[in-house]
Amino acid sequence: MNEIEIKIKLEIEKAKHILLHCHPSPDPDSVGSALAMKLALEQIGKKVSLIKGDSEIPKAFVFPGVDTIVQKNFFEIDIKDFDLFIILDSGSIDMISRKGNVVFPESLMTIVMDHHVSNKGYGKINHVDANYSSTSELLYDLFRKIDIQINHDIALNLFMGMYTDTGGFRYGESGVKTLKVASELALLAPDYQKTIFIMENNNTKESLIFESMLLSSLNMYFDGKLALAYVSHNDLIKNNIKEDNRFTGYISNKLKSIIGVEIAGTLIEVNPNEVKLSFRSRDVKNYDISRLASALGGGGHKAAAGATIKISLPEAIEKVVKIIKELYNI
Repeated sequence: MNEIEIKIKLEIEKAKHILLHCHPSPDPDSVGSALAMKLALEQIGKKVSLIKGDSEIPKAFVFPGVDTIVQKNFFEIDIKDFDLFIILDSGSIDMISRKGNVVFPESLMTIVMDHHVSNKGYGKINHVDANYSSTSELLYDLFRKIDIQINHDIALNLFMGMYTDTGGFRYGESGVKTLKVASELALLAPDYQKTIFIMENNNTKESLIFESMLLSSLNMYFDGKLALAYVSHNDLIKNNIKEDNRFTGYISNKLKSIIGVEIAGTLIEVNPNEVKLSFRSRDVKNYDISRLASALGGGGHKAAAGATIKISLPEAIEKVVKIIKELYNI
């Protein structure tokens, strides 16, 4: 174990009541890593509470332990009930909650564990390593070092986080080491294919309408190097598209597949003057979109990143196009 891992182990051993959370609009790495950590901590006798955070957990995430998640956000709990907050897969403090200003009492030990290159470290202890494909893969290494027995349920949660954050092991972050870890987890949870099938085949009519709205709004910029699609808040309301039907990552991937496109993105006006952005890059060497997300106050990976900005949709489109031109000289 390195010095940071030793500190994490000691703080876990001291803790009486540990808080975990899922970040806003949680992806499988957020949910999977949090559930895996909860199960691991309970295995060693710790009292743990995992809150859902700002957003609902997608119904398609039928991961082990998902029914134990407390249906509250950060501002609906009493933070003084906890002596340790382990913050997973959250590149910045506003990924804990966007419903207010997140402030920790001085007495609370905070440990940030993440793999996003944009994470500057905002905990008392920070275990941030962009060499990992996902927070789930980072936890796999940590669990082995602190003598957690990775059983079926922990393994399946970690596998789902790794599988999705690497785009099914297609992104650049998923090297031989990641595939080796995934194979070891798959041996422990050989039913992983069933969980993937449920997650990827759980569309609603509204989610397909949402996809059609985005694809029909497609616009190309810079001689076809940039593809953007967007939906206004009014159109979301008019078509009754609720939050759990607004999956954007796979649509950004679909836009990225267009011949000649280097950067693809979706812009969703989730509330008046609040736009959620999701980006994908075809060529991370020349178009590292973690830089784009950081410039917009967000974060993520070189190949997949996002942000939320509080301006109107037309202003957001103009701002994104302008920053992309400046950052990548296209």
